[in-house]
Amino acid sequence: MEEQQFNICMERMRNGDKSALHEVYETYIGYIYNIILQVVQNKEDAEDVTSEFFIKLWKISDHFKSEHGHRAWLASIARNMAIDLLRKRKKEVLTEEFLEEATQDNLEEKVIEDISLQQALSNLQNSEKEIVHLKICGALTFQEIAGILGIPFGTVTWRYQNAIKKLKRCGYE
Repeated sequence: MEEQQFNICMERMRNGDKSALHEVYETYIGYIYNIILQVVQNKEDAEDVTSEFFIKLWKISDHFKSEHGHRAWLASIARNMAIDLLRKRKKEVLTEEFLEEATQDNLEEKVIEDISLQQALSNLQNSEKEIVHLKICGALTFQEIAGILGIPFGTVTWRYQNAIKKLKRCGYE
């Protein structure tokens, strides 16, 4: 969704048009879910927070200012809501089970791939994982990531480069 189209949807939401919320939902459900899942590391919690996100978006549509990039604004809200959930629970959550989606035919291959990826990702610090996720899955710029995380631009690029080097050493490019 282009910036102008998003701004129009937010204006329509301010005027009580629920179909505008539906348009934003259809466009960004996957994007928001992935950001939240990266933080909470639990499918059910990510689904709950994602639902709450769109309810909150409806409620705060009056506060949207169009001078900032809307994708970064949405990512920032989603990330903060996910962090709030973790703070509220004061516990760490387990990662999503990949076996639910695996078919019997590719189960062994999927297990090997998942173990290799988990091992590669385990070499990354949490701050590096988050930046890689926002950059690759979120398709955000380094500047947007710096704004979301509240850290300097140079720190973001440095951590990203270090993470990519670590992943390349594990055979992921």
